[in-house]
Amino acid sequence: MNQHLRPQPIPFIDVGAQRARLGKLIDEAVSRVLTHCQFLGGPEITELEKQLATFSGAKYVVSCSSGTDALLMVLMAKGIGAGDAVLCPSFTFCATGEAAALTGATPVLVDVDEETFNMDAASLARGIAEAKRRGLKPKVVIPVDLFGQSADHDAIAEVAAAEGLFVLDDAAQGFGASYKGRKLGSIGHATATSFFPAKPLGCFGDGGAIFTDDDELATALRSVRVHGQGTDKYDNVRLGLTARLDTMQAAILIEKLKIFEDEIAARNAVAERYARGLGNVVKVPHLKPGCSSVWAQYTIRLPKGTNRDAFAAALKAQGVPTAIYYPKSIHQQTAYRHFPVADGGLPVSEALSADVISLPMHAYLDEATQDRIIAAVRGALA
Repeated sequence: MNQHLRPQPIPFIDVGAQRARLGKLIDEAVSRVLTHCQFLGGPEITELEKQLATFSGAKYVVSCSSGTDALLMVLMAKGIGAGDAVLCPSFTFCATGEAAALTGATPVLVDVDEETFNMDAASLARGIAEAKRRGLKPKVVIPVDLFGQSADHDAIAEVAAAEGLFVLDDAAQGFGASYKGRKLGSIGHATATSFFPAKPLGCFGDGGAIFTDDDELATALRSVRVHGQGTDKYDNVRLGLTARLDTMQAAILIEKLKIFEDEIAARNAVAERYARGLGNVVKVPHLKPGCSSVWAQYTIRLPKGTNRDAFAAALKAQGVPTAIYYPKSIHQQTAYRHFPVADGGLPVSEALSADVISLPMHAYLDEATQDRIIAAVRGALA
């Protein structure tokens, strides 16, 4: 009897392949921490922060417990709160707006560029005007380096400078990318990133970091990170968090950072192969001149009229997983519907939420497997 066997599923992000490559290096790094037992504030924390500063070109790096806490810590250190407006793109993960709302400030949501999916400077200007119209004080703009590509930082900085806004770059998906020759982490007043396991540079749990050249901000961030402590843990000079990166995750990240550049190159090779294989059937990602990407996700736009659910089901039947980032933009989500949006609405964000879908992307996606994904996409659209 003939049996119809389902194709072997393809990993969406193959953390296991990276784990196999690093092998004993990770085991030995973890073992060192288990030996010295400094599970918080161990020597690996200092070493990781030093290496991340060298990699990014930032003067200071303050590691922390997650990418969300990295955003929140900066806003807390800057004293952002009730009556303040924080400008955020709507087409991104909710954590960008969430961090602003948690301080008591008001996230004001703006639209994105249709080609890059990143914050649109013209919509930012309209969002600032809307914030003022509502009696809010615009204080911070948080551009997001979505899916791995840096935002248009010069255009955003020009708007921000005219309004006296603090620029906090959300590089949770973009750390390792560059903008006009500058690596993310050295752009804006501060940069936040995430080391969530699925990120291009990910640990084996939660983790994050903040990059800045500002001496006073770095000092305040270290205070916020541990309950707002001053000279000692019983002299708390500000409200703070428990937001430390644990030593074991730092040890793991030190080993992963050694192969990060090689993995970025591999991710770019995968992205180029996707573009060649799919560019005439779907809208593939567009890199702006002078920008690089670490391809945290490979997100395509389906042709108008395509049933996205049916497309995803067809790929799943071929063992090809997909994901949708994001089926709802922030302003469309229940917890954020009451927050203001830029004048003119957010039509691009809404359109993207309706037609984007992401394909498997990681540094260990071999050509044969990628050809299988490309064939499945083309077949589902035929």
